[in-house]
Amino acid sequence: MTGKPDKSVRKGIYILPNLFTTGALFAGFSAIIQASNGKFELAAILIFVAMVLDGLDGRVARMTNTTSEFGIQYDSLSDMVSFGLAPALVVYEWSLNSMGKLGWMVVFIYAVAAALRLARFNTHAADEKIFFQGLPSPSAAAIIAAFIWVVNDYGMTGEEFKIPILLLTLTTAILMVSKVPFRSFKDFDLKSHVPFVVLLGIVIVLVVIVYDPPRVLFAGFFIYLLSGPVTALRHRKKKTDDLVQGEDEGSEE
Repeated sequence: MTGKPDKSVRKGIYILPNLFTTGALFAGFSAIIQASNGKFELAAILIFVAMVLDGLDGRVARMTNTTSEFGIQYDSLSDMVSFGLAPALVVYEWSLNSMGKLGWMVVFIYAVAAALRLARFNTHAADEKIFFQGLPSPSAAAIIAAFIWVVNDYGMTGEEFKIPILLLTLTTAILMVSKVPFRSFKDFDLKSHVPFVVLLGIVIVLVVIVYDPPRVLFAGFFIYLLSGPVTALRHRKKKTDDLVQGEDEGSEE
């Protein structure tokens, strides 16, 4: 042994993917600042900006072969700010601060749930391939942000919707730490060949989102929220049917 370090193990910091992560962190931090200034619609939009940038950093790292342990940890910390603290503080400033201790307790539960969800993902990422275990924190943040965006777009205030947003915040928090399966879409390969109608469908979806962003985004993510419990019920029903079928076959023998 020469005692020289192994040059194949690189512990440097790659600039490109971490720029996207920094952008996501900046957007999440800015959402908190805008909410403290009473600009709740802009705060909600910034959470979606963070979500887009967060989705890009990992893909850029894989495409450019610049994945690193530093980037993974940095991305997780950025997610905690953008999808844990930011939505919690935005919804608190928007509505739940009028409910006193109950309001800050609910947003604290949400923040803790987001932290636990991220920690569980970091330790079980290899197991979450086709389905995530629990609602992903970006999706939870998106649902809350879209709800705030829709209400503000109608010219109403958080005071009028404190009970619905309280229940929605608690529901997303519970689903994040649950074992309810949510489709990950990791099996969707952007490099694979797809029929022309699929491309046309994607274009139509993008046009619809641009036409009415708050309502379309809220509807889309709310459907995704419902898809988890529905999938869990289908899996449970399938297991029950298989068990009954196995018992029937055993009795026939």
